[in-house]
Formats: sequence, structure tokens, C-alpha cells
Amino acid sequence: MREGAAFSTLYVGVLLAVPGLLAWVTGQAFIFPSLGPSAFLLATVREGEVTAPRRVIGGHVIGVAAGLVAYHAIAPELGVSVTTAAPMLATAQLRFVASGVVAVVLTSGGMLATETVHPPACATTLIVALGLLPSLADGALIVVAVVVLVGVHELVTHDRSFGDYVPT
Repeated sequence: MREGAAFSTLYVGVLLAVPGLLAWVTGQAFIFPSLGPSAFLLATVREGEVTAPRRVIGGHVIGVAAGLVAYHAIAPELGVSVTTAAPMLATAQLRFVASGVVAVVLTSGGMLATETVHPPACATTLIVALGLLPSLADGALIVVAVVVLVGVHELVTHDRSFGDYVPT
């Protein structure tokens, strides 16, 4: 087993507990599927280019923006959902799928162009583009949750070696 695996496992929970608590207290979507992979990267990589705040936050911001653009331009309120089946070859389903594909393409290009590559942001863009969290307010909550996640990580790791926390 990887050294520090138990600590990293618990640390993922600590990172997600804060936005989770915000979700519970406010009833808002401060926790969503793509936040988990971001927390995992922060807990296991901890420091480095892949977990730089600029990349984590920037990638998710681009994902939200691309998802909002794709959803509202291509598939707003089609009555189609990722949780229900649609008739074969339905136009609404095609627009729904196109929204997701365009969102991931825009997110990928945006992250590469701005050097804010953060793979979990491709899941964020699908969450938005597929209508799970499609409003501007939802997008703002996603960004706030990511900032909170990164903020907790920065507070825990600031001016400390992570080895200070891992029992030897």
C-alpha cells in the first residue's frame, strides 16, 4: 500500500466535508460529482502543477462557462434528462448530446489555451451542459464550492510540509 494512503483517504473526506457542510446548511448544490476527483487529486498529489489553485479553480470556471454556453445555446429546457430514456433518433436527444460534446470541446480548448488543465473540469462541464446544474446561479455555486475546496486545502497545507501530518 502506498505510504500515507490512509491519511490521503481521510484527507479527501476532510476536503469534501466543508462544501458538504455548506450544502447541508444551505440546501444548495455545494457538492457535486466532479468535486470528488478534484478532492482526490488535492489529497494525493497535494502540491504541484496539477493541483495549483490556478489550475483547479480555472479549469472548473472554464468548465462551468463552457457548459452554460453549450446548454443555453443548444439544449435549453428540452425535457430530456440523463436519467430518462428518449425515443430513438429524437431531435431533442441529439441536441442534448450535442450540448455535452460541445461543452467538453470548449472546456478542453479553453483549459489548454489558458494552461488551466484540470481533468475533473470536463465532468463539471457535463454536469452543466447536460442540464443537471444549468443555471447561472448553479454555475456560481459550483465555482464557490471549488474555491472553498481549494481554500481548505491551502489552509491545511500552507507553510507546512504534509509530512508534518502523516504519522510515521
